[in-house]
Amino acid sequence: MDLVEKTQDQQHPQYRRDRATVDTLLAGETTDQNLSELARLIIRYRGFPGARDIQRDLEKALQKWNLTAETLYEQTRKIHAKGEVYRKQKSDQEDWL
Repeated sequence: MDLVEKTQDQQHPQYRRDRATVDTLLAGETTDQNLSELARLIIRYRGFPGARDIQRDLEKALQKWNLTAETLYEQTRKIHAKGEVYRKQKSDQEDWL
C-alpha cells in the first residue's frame, strides 16, 4: 500500500445529514440548539480523515460567532446542564456516530 492509499479521505456515514445541519448553522444565529449542534459536529469530525468541507465550515461557524472551541464547549456545558436543548426534538433515532 502506498502513501496515497493510506491518506485517502473517507466518506462519513452521516455526511448528508450533517452537511445540511452545517449549512443551517452557517446561515443561523447563536441559539442554544445551534451552539449544541456546532459542538456536537466539531466533536464528531475532530480527527476524521475526510469531510474536509464540513470541518472547514464548522471552523467558519466558530469564527462567525466569535467563539473558540473552548468557549463553545463552556457554553454548551451550561446549556446541557439545563437539559432542555434536545428535548424539543421528537425523534427516537439516536445519533451517536
